[in-house]
Amino acid sequence: MKHLLIFSLFILGFQNISAQEQKIAFQPLDVFSLEWASDPQISPDASQIIYRRNGFDIMKDTSRGNLWIINSDGSSNRKLTSREVNESQAKWSPSGDRIAFVSGTKEGSEVYMYWVQTGQIAKLSQLEMAPGNLSWSPDGTQIAFTMFVAKKSPVIVKMPAKPKGASWAKAARITDRLKHEADGSGYMQPGFTHLFILPAEGGTPRQITSDDYNHSGSLSFSPNGKEIYFSANRVEDWEYDFRNSEVYKVDINSRIITVLTSQNGPDYAPKVSPNGKLIAFLGFEDKVQAHQNTLLYIMNLDGSNRKVVSGNFDNSISNISWDSSGKGLYCTYDEKGNSKVAHISTNGKLMKLADNLGGTTIGRPYASGSYTVADNGTIVYTQSRPEYPAELAVIQNKKGPHQITHLNQDVLRHRKLGQTEEVWYNSSYDERSIQGWIVKPPFYDASKKYPLLVENHGGPILNYGDRFTAEIQLYAADGYVVFYPNPRGSTSYGEEFANLLYHNYPGQDYNDVIDGVDYLVKKGIVDSEKLFVTGGSAGGIMTAWVIGKNKRFKAAVVVKPVMNWISKTLVADNYYGYANSRLPGQPWENFETYWKFSPLSLVGNIETPTMVMVGMNDLRTPPSEAKQLYHALKLRKIETVLVEIPGASHGIARKPSNLISKVAHTLAWFKKYNNEENK
Repeated sequence: MKHLLIFSLFILGFQNISAQEQKIAFQPLDVFSLEWASDPQISPDASQIIYRRNGFDIMKDTSRGNLWIINSDGSSNRKLTSREVNESQAKWSPSGDRIAFVSGTKEGSEVYMYWVQTGQIAKLSQLEMAPGNLSWSPDGTQIAFTMFVAKKSPVIVKMPAKPKGASWAKAARITDRLKHEADGSGYMQPGFTHLFILPAEGGTPRQITSDDYNHSGSLSFSPNGKEIYFSANRVEDWEYDFRNSEVYKVDINSRIITVLTSQNGPDYAPKVSPNGKLIAFLGFEDKVQAHQNTLLYIMNLDGSNRKVVSGNFDNSISNISWDSSGKGLYCTYDEKGNSKVAHISTNGKLMKLADNLGGTTIGRPYASGSYTVADNGTIVYTQSRPEYPAELAVIQNKKGPHQITHLNQDVLRHRKLGQTEEVWYNSSYDERSIQGWIVKPPFYDASKKYPLLVENHGGPILNYGDRFTAEIQLYAADGYVVFYPNPRGSTSYGEEFANLLYHNYPGQDYNDVIDGVDYLVKKGIVDSEKLFVTGGSAGGIMTAWVIGKNKRFKAAVVVKPVMNWISKTLVADNYYGYANSRLPGQPWENFETYWKFSPLSLVGNIETPTMVMVGMNDLRTPPSEAKQLYHALKLRKIETVLVEIPGASHGIARKPSNLISKVAHTLAWFKKYNNEENK
């Protein structure tokens, strides 16, 4: 009897454990539990990796990040310091004995040092503004960085003195700059970014560039440590020649600056070869198109004998770093919605080393991520799959990638995520092969037809891929098959494909989206009577364009759109950058064409119930654009609602609660019209 009781208790306990381990779908509050790795930096001897471990603070509704260190075999994953502040930009010293990094303080961001053997840390700087682009000198005695240096605003009038104790309005804000505001940060304080040198033992930083130009981006020391190579735009008409930049070098002692390139277009990210004889850099000759591939170049130290290395490769090269032999470089690129780590020889032979780079854009499945390489060729990179955000993966001894972190296992192992699948179909316009992705609901039943939710990506010169996406997983968890296509204009399919929207946007990318919908309907995966569409930014443009040309969708959510190219191009923070590359001429020079491609021109055709959503501080697609659609639909008595997100810029989902709110509003709107179909 006793044994029977024990057996019964064992069975009951086993059943309880099984019940506890029953997986559920991804939940909105799970967003706050997500973590992701970024900016891995491997030690010169390949033994340890320092990285930024990112997450969200549910009480403060912000993202946060601290530096962690882990052995290359995945053991001993621990926090670098005991400080509970934001830390970033970790860089190993050339000898591997120290780590320089940037850390927050009550006064602002400063440069800190960590000594590997003792674990001691010290603040090295006392800066007026935040430092960026940290770079060690080859002998480990100095640290170079960039920093913004403020200037006074132009003064036009002198106000009379106010009476003692009087309370007057704030002084007028005056600007005479072409670019004077930036989405996400608002009004830009006058000033310029310059290069500085700081002793690695601490002390007073010394500014080594001057004049009213911006000197930003990555820095690269010469092997003797006497010169720094960087990119800037130091031409006289730099504000209006805004697409241009050149590679320069500056002598640290004399502060003499020498220009090394002269190509019309962006030349940037210089890297000096290990033997100090060559400079590699990225760029292209600007043809003023919608998209051009970024090429890898090499040249001599004095700028002579310049040649294109990646000319035979039909995708953009990014994130370059020399191998230890100096015979080639590591790099990254996107191909068909998936990001890669690769090696390219100085003769142009490219070899892929790893797939699935990414995972640092938590909301939607955009390309992202970074890698690092040790002296012996060991590679560490941020790896992502649809099942998890960025984790660290290591490649060494010519073996395949080995994942060494599992930052989300505590949450995602208990969740049933929607399955991501790649789909290909032909465009009805020109028979091009078009790629898309679908995410099926958790607990998918192949015998059923599901409502379809189309999620159009932004850019439009960007790409979606098979990467983790919190927003799309939440859509799928609500019972939708989610379709996110890469129509023409998307990157990672070659320059010609991405440039098909040149002077033609929106264009046949609309056909590509609708053809994908038809493909899924024909496959019997989705219910043709339950179609819904959404998208943000360029995806908002496409969504508005779709419902202006098509009445098949039961409801739409248009997020942060451009509705009127005439008004948008003269109001947005990047107002000066659209003419000719997007549409011919300025709006006043080509009014008819600008209007022809404006979704507002189709608003008289819209019958689809439409939610319009925008961040109230959006400077990229200002609220006035969203309101034009909302007001037009109200005047036409079309079912509509305007959702304005307080304090949000163009990146509405920057705050995790806003990501949840964006998804919740979208699903609530769709549910209203999905339920009507079921009545």
